Amino acid sequence: MPDDLDGVWKALADPTRRGILDLLRQGPRTTTEIVEAFPHLSRFGVMKHIDVLRESGLVQTREEGRQRVNSLNAVPIRQIYERWVSPFQELWSNQLLRIKDTVEKQKGKPSREQRERLNLKQRR
Repeated sequence: MPDDLDGVWKALADPTRRGILDLLRQGPRTTTEIVEAFPHLSRFGVMKHIDVLRESGLVQTREEGRQRVNSLNAVPIRQIYERWVSPFQELWSNQLLRIKDTVEKQKGKPSREQRERLNLKQRR
């Protein structure tokens, strides 16, 4: 069963497309400006990358006279974050805190819990 975000993953898999997105993060750019930022690629090659980004919904393009202005649409990236990162965020932060506490105990430093109890006592 294909996923709605498959095109986004495909678009993000290519380093050149990620570079274009990094450029667009700074603000909208004309197609010519994007082509100039990637001198090792042909105009046609860059335009194919922009097409993939547009089809995935990561780039929106509007016409201004004879120029096409491309801008970043971060909504699909947010959807990936909400689906794949957010559910695991709390799990991993708790795991990392436990590891930190274990290391601090081994080094003889007070653990996070001990510091919190000490802070509570000092506030009273």
